[in-house]
Amino acid sequence: MDDRNLILVIEDDTDISNMICDLLKQNGYNAKQAYSGTEALMVFDKKINLILLDLMLPGLAGEMVLMEIRKHSNVPIIGLSAKSDKDSTINLLKSGADDYIVKPFNNEELLARIEAQLRRNNQFSSSPVGNNKLTYKDVSIDTETYLVQVGQIPVSLTKREFLILELLMKYPNKVFSKSNIYEHVWNDEFFGDENTINVHISNIRLKLAKANPSEEYIQTVWGIGFKMSE
Repeated sequence: MDDRNLILVIEDDTDISNMICDLLKQNGYNAKQAYSGTEALMVFDKKINLILLDLMLPGLAGEMVLMEIRKHSNVPIIGLSAKSDKDSTINLLKSGADDYIVKPFNNEELLARIEAQLRRNNQFSSSPVGNNKLTYKDVSIDTETYLVQVGQIPVSLTKREFLILELLMKYPNKVFSKSNIYEHVWNDEFFGDENTINVHISNIRLKLAKANPSEEYIQTVWGIGFKMSE
């Protein structure tokens, strides 16, 4: 099997899983299937380029699968959920998902979200050239090694969190709207759901504050967006 664009479909409903895999194969992707959370963790490896993860799985729930994978991989993960309420969405993003889509979904939208995640992940994986160090207050990031430190304390950020912080630190005096951040970091048109940005900003703040609780790093500019705190 050609492992380029290999997508792991974690879905316990056989009909839905087969439908998704047929759609992927018709559009040039390779698909691998898992029907439970336990099986997903057994078959997951570094050759997987993206995961479509159903949350309502037998045995090990989708959220637990997500957290286990996030312990050792930043592979793009799109959650598939029948729940559309904000709390479910926020919890999913806080657990480490890069995106989500509500069932029943439009096939073209699913393909667009997959393409956007793979495109951004490929750009993120490419080694940058030139100056690769950014600093602001006591925060430093290395855009080549993706190392983030507050003082001498390392801070572990997800891929999206890193890219948001990098964007803000590159232009510390600029206020970025939520649509600006989404279109830059996700490299796609803003879908209009502000929860995604809010959760990622909240996660960054919490992780930086854990390293240095006496400092504020990201400022909310009400009605506009976010910037680095002065």
